[in-house]
Amino acid sequence: MEDAQGENQAGNPSNGYAPDSPPSIPVMKTAKICIIREDEVRDDPVHEAAKKYCDFVKFSRDGSELLDLETIYIIDNFDSPVFNSLKDRKCRILGPTALIQYAENNSALPTKILKHPPYCLHMKGAVVCFTGLRDKIEIDKVVRELFYMGGNFVREMSGKVTHLVAGRCTGDKYQYATTFRVPVVGVDWIHNMWEQRDDAKTLNATDPLVVQQYKLKPFFGARICLFGFSDDEKRHMEAVLVENCGTLVDIDDSSCTHVVVEEGTLPDINVLQGYCNVVRAEWFWLSVQKESCADEAQYVLAQAQQITSNGDHTPHSSTPLSHSLADSARRKRKRLRFQSRQSGASITGDLIDSTYSPQTRLSLSGSLLDNTASPEPCASVPDTSIVASPASIAPPLSPRQMVFLELVQTETNYVDILHTIVYLFKEPLESKDGESAGLLNATELRIIFGNLPPIYEVHRDMLADLQHAAQNWKDDVTKVGAIVLKYKEAMLKAYPPFINFFEDTKKMLASCDENNPRFHAFLKIRYSRPECGRQSLNELLIRPVQRLPSISLLLNDLAKQTQKSNPDNELLLNALAEVKAVMTLINEDKRKTEGQVALFEIFNEIENCPADIVASHRTYVQRCDVDEFSNELYGRGEHLTLFLFSDMLEICKRKTKSFGSLRSPSVTSLHSSKLAQSIKAYKHIKQLPLSTIKRVIDIKETEGIRNVFALRCRSNQEFKERDYMFTLTSEEFFKTSFLKVLCRQLANTVCRTDAESFLVTLDPAQLDIESSDANMGTLSKAFKFASKTRKKVGRAFSFNRTPSKLKRAVSSVMSPFGSSLGNTTPCSQLEHMRLASCTSLASVTSLAELGSPRPIAEALEPPMSVQPVRKNKNPSGLHRF
Repeated sequence: MEDAQGENQAGNPSNGYAPDSPPSIPVMKTAKICIIREDEVRDDPVHEAAKKYCDFVKFSRDGSELLDLETIYIIDNFDSPVFNSLKDRKCRILGPTALIQYAENNSALPTKILKHPPYCLHMKGAVVCFTGLRDKIEIDKVVRELFYMGGNFVREMSGKVTHLVAGRCTGDKYQYATTFRVPVVGVDWIHNMWEQRDDAKTLNATDPLVVQQYKLKPFFGARICLFGFSDDEKRHMEAVLVENCGTLVDIDDSSCTHVVVEEGTLPDINVLQGYCNVVRAEWFWLSVQKESCADEAQYVLAQAQQITSNGDHTPHSSTPLSHSLADSARRKRKRLRFQSRQSGASITGDLIDSTYSPQTRLSLSGSLLDNTASPEPCASVPDTSIVASPASIAPPLSPRQMVFLELVQTETNYVDILHTIVYLFKEPLESKDGESAGLLNATELRIIFGNLPPIYEVHRDMLADLQHAAQNWKDDVTKVGAIVLKYKEAMLKAYPPFINFFEDTKKMLASCDENNPRFHAFLKIRYSRPECGRQSLNELLIRPVQRLPSISLLLNDLAKQTQKSNPDNELLLNALAEVKAVMTLINEDKRKTEGQVALFEIFNEIENCPADIVASHRTYVQRCDVDEFSNELYGRGEHLTLFLFSDMLEICKRKTKSFGSLRSPSVTSLHSSKLAQSIKAYKHIKQLPLSTIKRVIDIKETEGIRNVFALRCRSNQEFKERDYMFTLTSEEFFKTSFLKVLCRQLANTVCRTDAESFLVTLDPAQLDIESSDANMGTLSKAFKFASKTRKKVGRAFSFNRTPSKLKRAVSSVMSPFGSSLGNTTPCSQLEHMRLASCTSLASVTSLAELGSPRPIAEALEPPMSVQPVRKNKNPSGLHRF
């Protein structure tokens, strides 16, 4: 009766917290409200909400003086004797939070007497069912809190149930909820909402954000044993198990609920204590992917079922669903064994045939190239399993036909691999419904799989032509080269996008696998399928990169086994040349693509980099770290980096992090970490078009001068040549190799073939370079570094820095008008000096009374010990006062 009344309470639109009832604005203030409290506190939120429904709000300590059943009593303690007394008298009762929520939503107050009056409306619209809770006291408490928050409770799962509160992730109700996507939450969902019953601003418990916080993990309440896995895999699965609220136990633990077994291993069934499910690893990873515990009956290990059915081991306890499924499976296995004895067939073979279609049924070898469907036997391929008469035996295969059949077999394996990637990985992830829907977004799917379908379509069509040629094979007639030439243009269009961005594909796949637990579980499930042949998706995706070289080798072997008089010989040579040309074009296109990508990366790493550095005709060539040997660019001894492009040279200053990150504690902010991440590694100094470099000078090595070279430049706007000298500091290559690459780019820029003519070798004396210049550069560099370090450390430890805006607002010139012209000490002068912004004009003495012919600035100049230090920005001019 209580449940029926609660159900009416949730579904009746006449009461105030029905889920389907729209908010209605009260027409007249006809309600009678009495607030139960010890003192008559007025103008609080409860009183203000009551005044929206009643002009005269009454106050009472227990409501005993009122006998009107139409009065709504507002009480803040639902466990007090006053509440029980009012409830026994069948009075209309509301909690203070519920009254405030009704008023804020402009909803009418409930007109009926409710058996479970709402204290608040946090559970409004929730129809809850329970499973896995054993403590009756706990259940009564939870149900009471649910009713007091406007929710409803039903005993069985139905279409009206909005949430399932579970004590563990198992049972028929749990499987029903996961099948129909009913949210499964823990008991804390109700308890924590009840603790917030006095907060009218709390989100409704049915809000998706709130439900997500209390959603049960897939292994909640499960005690799992991992059997047969390697140490690394077991540690990884243990971390995933703990993250999903499971507990790892030993196989002989009496509380063990699941034994997850690796393929090819089987635990001793007699060791198992009590009732537990022996399941495959696929159940474990599917539960992680679905974020809910999968049905164990679909993943029970077949060998364990057979041993259990043959032996005397019987589960001590199980759910009714588990009993029925186990009995049904046991009867089916007995039926299969009886049929196998009658027909002599193998149960294992029948199971494989019934599980996989002939197109996808694979062998049990370890290599994926062997895990492919065998082609239909043709007249040219003898079937050794059938004893044939001598007249029906096919003639032996020619060497040319054997090489061709190897080409057909490898092409079949390759197409099967592409088919596996497309239909086992790509399509489930792209589907809008199903268990794998939404694991990856559109960008991630495009980067990983977007360039693969064109390759699959080309080789699927080519395989059909090759198989047709194999069925109608004639050594002197079949033209294999023509088939390959037919798909030359298609391969040239399909392969470059995939190969050029294959590194991005690997990075995106690794990132999703590491950061997306559900996608990681999806991959684990797919890897256990026989179609994958125990290979990862990364290993499968590399096959298109390897296919064209494999075709080239097979065509070369086939050409060697083809006589020159055969019309296919010339076609094979042409096909071989075209395949090599396709590979060359792909490699060249890949090199250009990598150069363009490197161009964007360099642009993003350089501060104040000109935007025109990114151009379609420009490619990145090489990078070289140097120290400036001259003073033409940034200063002798500075660390520079030269980025060599196909038509220009970008010169940048390398930033150091030794003292550059020091900041004063007074200006430290929460954005410092973000600013540190946005700091770029280089600073733009100069761009040198290669057309302006007239000579590359290799300076001979001496005792004090090593790895020094110069660039002699002159642009059209300059009348004099300039020499930019550098000292090579990169250890990746020698100076001569970098200079040769630079000269080759110079020759390409001006369309000349004599690249060596740009390189000249000179003695240091010819450029007025002495050994002391190298030491001077090092010494000046050390002094400059020490000076910068002193300034940065001083700024970092300064606690009285004045903000720049304050400096502009307040004059930094000290006013001299506060002091007299008498003989005063520097300390007394400093004592009387004031800022110009706070000097009163009334206290300023007239200039005539000063009695001094000297200028004011000279007469009133403060001593040097207290003068502010200013940087001289115009050393050649005079200051105006």
